[in-house]
Amino acid sequence: MSSARGEFEGRRERLRRQYAAIPLGTPVRLGKTTSNLFRARRRSSASRLDVSGLEGVLAVDPAARTAEVQGMTTYEHLVDATLPHGLMPLVVPQLKTITLGGAVTGLGIESSSFRNGLVHESVLEIEVLAGDGRIVVARPDNEHRDLFSGFPNSYGTLGYALRLTIELEPVRPFVKLRHVKFGDRGDYFATMHAVGAECSYAGERVDFIDGTVFGRDDMYLTLGTFVGEAPATSDYTGMGIYYRSLQRRQVDHLTVRDYLWRWDTDWFWCSRAFGVQNPRVRRLVPKRWLRSDSYWRLVDLERRYGPMSRLERLRGRSPREHVVQDVEVPIERAADFFDFFVHEIPIAPFWVCPLRQRDAGARWDLYALDPAKTYVNFGFWSTVPLENGRPDGTHNRRIERVVDELGGRKSLYSTSYYERDEFWRLYNGPAYAALKDGYDRERRLLDLYEKCVERG
Repeated sequence: MSSARGEFEGRRERLRRQYAAIPLGTPVRLGKTTSNLFRARRRSSASRLDVSGLEGVLAVDPAARTAEVQGMTTYEHLVDATLPHGLMPLVVPQLKTITLGGAVTGLGIESSSFRNGLVHESVLEIEVLAGDGRIVVARPDNEHRDLFSGFPNSYGTLGYALRLTIELEPVRPFVKLRHVKFGDRGDYFATMHAVGAECSYAGERVDFIDGTVFGRDDMYLTLGTFVGEAPATSDYTGMGIYYRSLQRRQVDHLTVRDYLWRWDTDWFWCSRAFGVQNPRVRRLVPKRWLRSDSYWRLVDLERRYGPMSRLERLRGRSPREHVVQDVEVPIERAADFFDFFVHEIPIAPFWVCPLRQRDAGARWDLYALDPAKTYVNFGFWSTVPLENGRPDGTHNRRIERVVDELGGRKSLYSTSYYERDEFWRLYNGPAYAALKDGYDRERRLLDLYEKCVERG
């Protein structure tokens, strides 16, 4: 047995004992220093499980193209372990501090998702501390296959990922980017669909697809291709700002690592709220602080103490609603959602990314997408004014209704407003209840509605 594996087993046993010692009826939460959730939480006296030791890659198998990874391992550390072998995870979410276990239980998407689906579709095996205190290993072909197919989108309400085995894919040293501008949203989504189906554009292979919308007639499709050489590479980890380059350059080259983290330096474009896109300010900020977890700490301070909200009220400005969402809409209805969004929700830029289920025969019970369809993820993260005394949540509720009408799905990492019956209709209440009975019969953990809607 390797020392890393032996140390993991020791930490796993300590965690199991810690969980067993928590009295029944006491709320439980993971004790961790980072989060990428945007849900307000009720204050509680929850017992916190110390999962700080479950971080790190246990093994990389270059021949099998797999990695064995602890659940709290960040994608930053995972990528650092796989790239020296010329490999990367099949889907790498955009932010460095997202953990593998978090992305699997809470979903994860990126520009390879038109080929590889969502993060959980590349998992081969998952070891879970279940809500009933058992440690179980779930695979698609064993007695815990129901947990394997139901763990994605369960958000830690069935148990916690301790260890995962995932597939990897080969990389080349660089990624060539082509930023293609569109002025018509019909052409935009039609081209996105065609490129995804053919994995090529203008005679060149395409390995990555995502897009950025700056306005109704100002859209960019970014097509990435692995290449062995680059005439020069750009660096967007310092003064350069990646999203601004989309409107200025038609072709760009990045190292693979810089491509994977191209969005992290400025948290897509959200860093502008903190003033660090001003060149005079940016020169004064240490480069190591230009990353998503730095901005997240500022958001957490605002959420806890509200200094900016109080200042806005003192200035007499209208209240604003946080609209932070990722939704998936079938690509044939993407133009309809686009029209609704640019007409009713004053947020720009916003992100778009095509995805398709990787294995048409696979079953993902709590976030079922039609395997015959391509979907478009719309990601938008900002605030909008609340006019005429409208209540907080007005815009979010409207988005939820439109997404449902268009046959889409909404990710649950942020605030949700569904009524209980509607929620369970959308997220497969019968399947979830069976999983809860099988792995958390005494309801030691919150259920999915309590956690994701009632802000548990």
